[in-house]
Amino acid sequence: MNYIFDYIMIPLQLIIVFFTLYYFIIAFFGIWRRKEKKIMTPQNSFAVIVAAHNEEQVIGQLVENLHVLKYPRELYDIFVVADNCKDNTAEIARGAGAIVYERFCLEQRGKGYAMEWMFAKLFKLERNYDSVVIFDADNLVDQNFLLEMNSRLCKGEKVIQGYLDSKNPHDTWIAGTFAISFWVVNHIWHLAKYNIGLSSVLGGTGMCISTDVLRKFGWGATCLTEDMEFTMKVLLKGIPTTWAHDAIVYDEKPLTFEQSWRQRKRWAQGHFDIAGRYIPSMLYEGIKQRDIRILDGVLHLFQPYFLILSTSFVLMSYIYTIVPFYTNIINKILPVEVMTAIGVGQYLFPVMILGMIGAKGKSWWYLIFYPLFVYSWIPITILGFFHRNDREWSHTQHTRSISYKDVLLTQKNEFTKEDFLSKQAVK
Repeated sequence: MNYIFDYIMIPLQLIIVFFTLYYFIIAFFGIWRRKEKKIMTPQNSFAVIVAAHNEEQVIGQLVENLHVLKYPRELYDIFVVADNCKDNTAEIARGAGAIVYERFCLEQRGKGYAMEWMFAKLFKLERNYDSVVIFDADNLVDQNFLLEMNSRLCKGEKVIQGYLDSKNPHDTWIAGTFAISFWVVNHIWHLAKYNIGLSSVLGGTGMCISTDVLRKFGWGATCLTEDMEFTMKVLLKGIPTTWAHDAIVYDEKPLTFEQSWRQRKRWAQGHFDIAGRYIPSMLYEGIKQRDIRILDGVLHLFQPYFLILSTSFVLMSYIYTIVPFYTNIINKILPVEVMTAIGVGQYLFPVMILGMIGAKGKSWWYLIFYPLFVYSWIPITILGFFHRNDREWSHTQHTRSISYKDVLLTQKNEFTKEDFLSKQAVK
């Protein structure tokens, strides 16, 4: 140790090197699909549950969409829990053909509490469902969604997350960069982990949970990020979250930076909350059971701390150029060429993913603003840390009324225009 600060700075550098290499290597496993033999015979019954709070603008389109899924109608029912609604959400959902339960409880607000309440109602019904599928009110759902989830359930998977797409990727640059971030995460994180046998994480919507798991362990996830909490709860019990790449749900992305900021701050708060409560037990069980999936879950929960640590290191490295106060070992562990390759790779991955999914139009233009979106996570995460104990639910207003037919028509029109232009170029 050449400097007194080495006792802090050397372990910090080792952590940064480990996380950087770990997630960079994992990302490569998300650029290919593992061969999969699907079971396309409908066997499982589903309770399709939609959590809605003042969603009269969008709930009707979703319920109508759910009625025309390519799955036997007798094998699934549509439930809407109208949670503390002051508008016509319940009436519209009921009119569209959903089974509606209205809940009024101002003391326990938020999606987690609404789901806990709804599951209790569901388990008292005469009909027993094999699985529950959960959507947000602003979603639209691919017609093969239940078929894909049925296939995974038939293979023994118990907790499954579907592909989170966007229904409004071209509305604003905020919605566009938000969509890009989801597409990237879908591949270099969710798909990558599924390909190598690690656990994914539930994303709040488009998720499927076997009812025998819910009955055995209960929901019990009522924090700001109830999806992550339930993921870690069952992962501790040895049940990983798997990934269904072809079970697509179209989510509405925020239109303004303010909306995006509030939503991501809530996610950061919830992440820190869960990390504080679950990291010790998961670290213990992961080592005890020698289960790499649980230990990987620990690393996921540690991510916001890593972001703060790495940001702090970058700031201190600027001071280092003026006054060296610690031993720099990063360059000794990782040659400059390797660090350069990793740095370039961080920008190439989004380009590769957009090419893989066949992104068109404004999505490529919005890619210019993507770094701004990524780096805005730094102040959001710092604020999330200081407010990690605040559990006041911040509801995102959804006003973009889009039908499933509109989504398909937009995709078709984009392809037709692109195809026309290419033909004109050939001529």
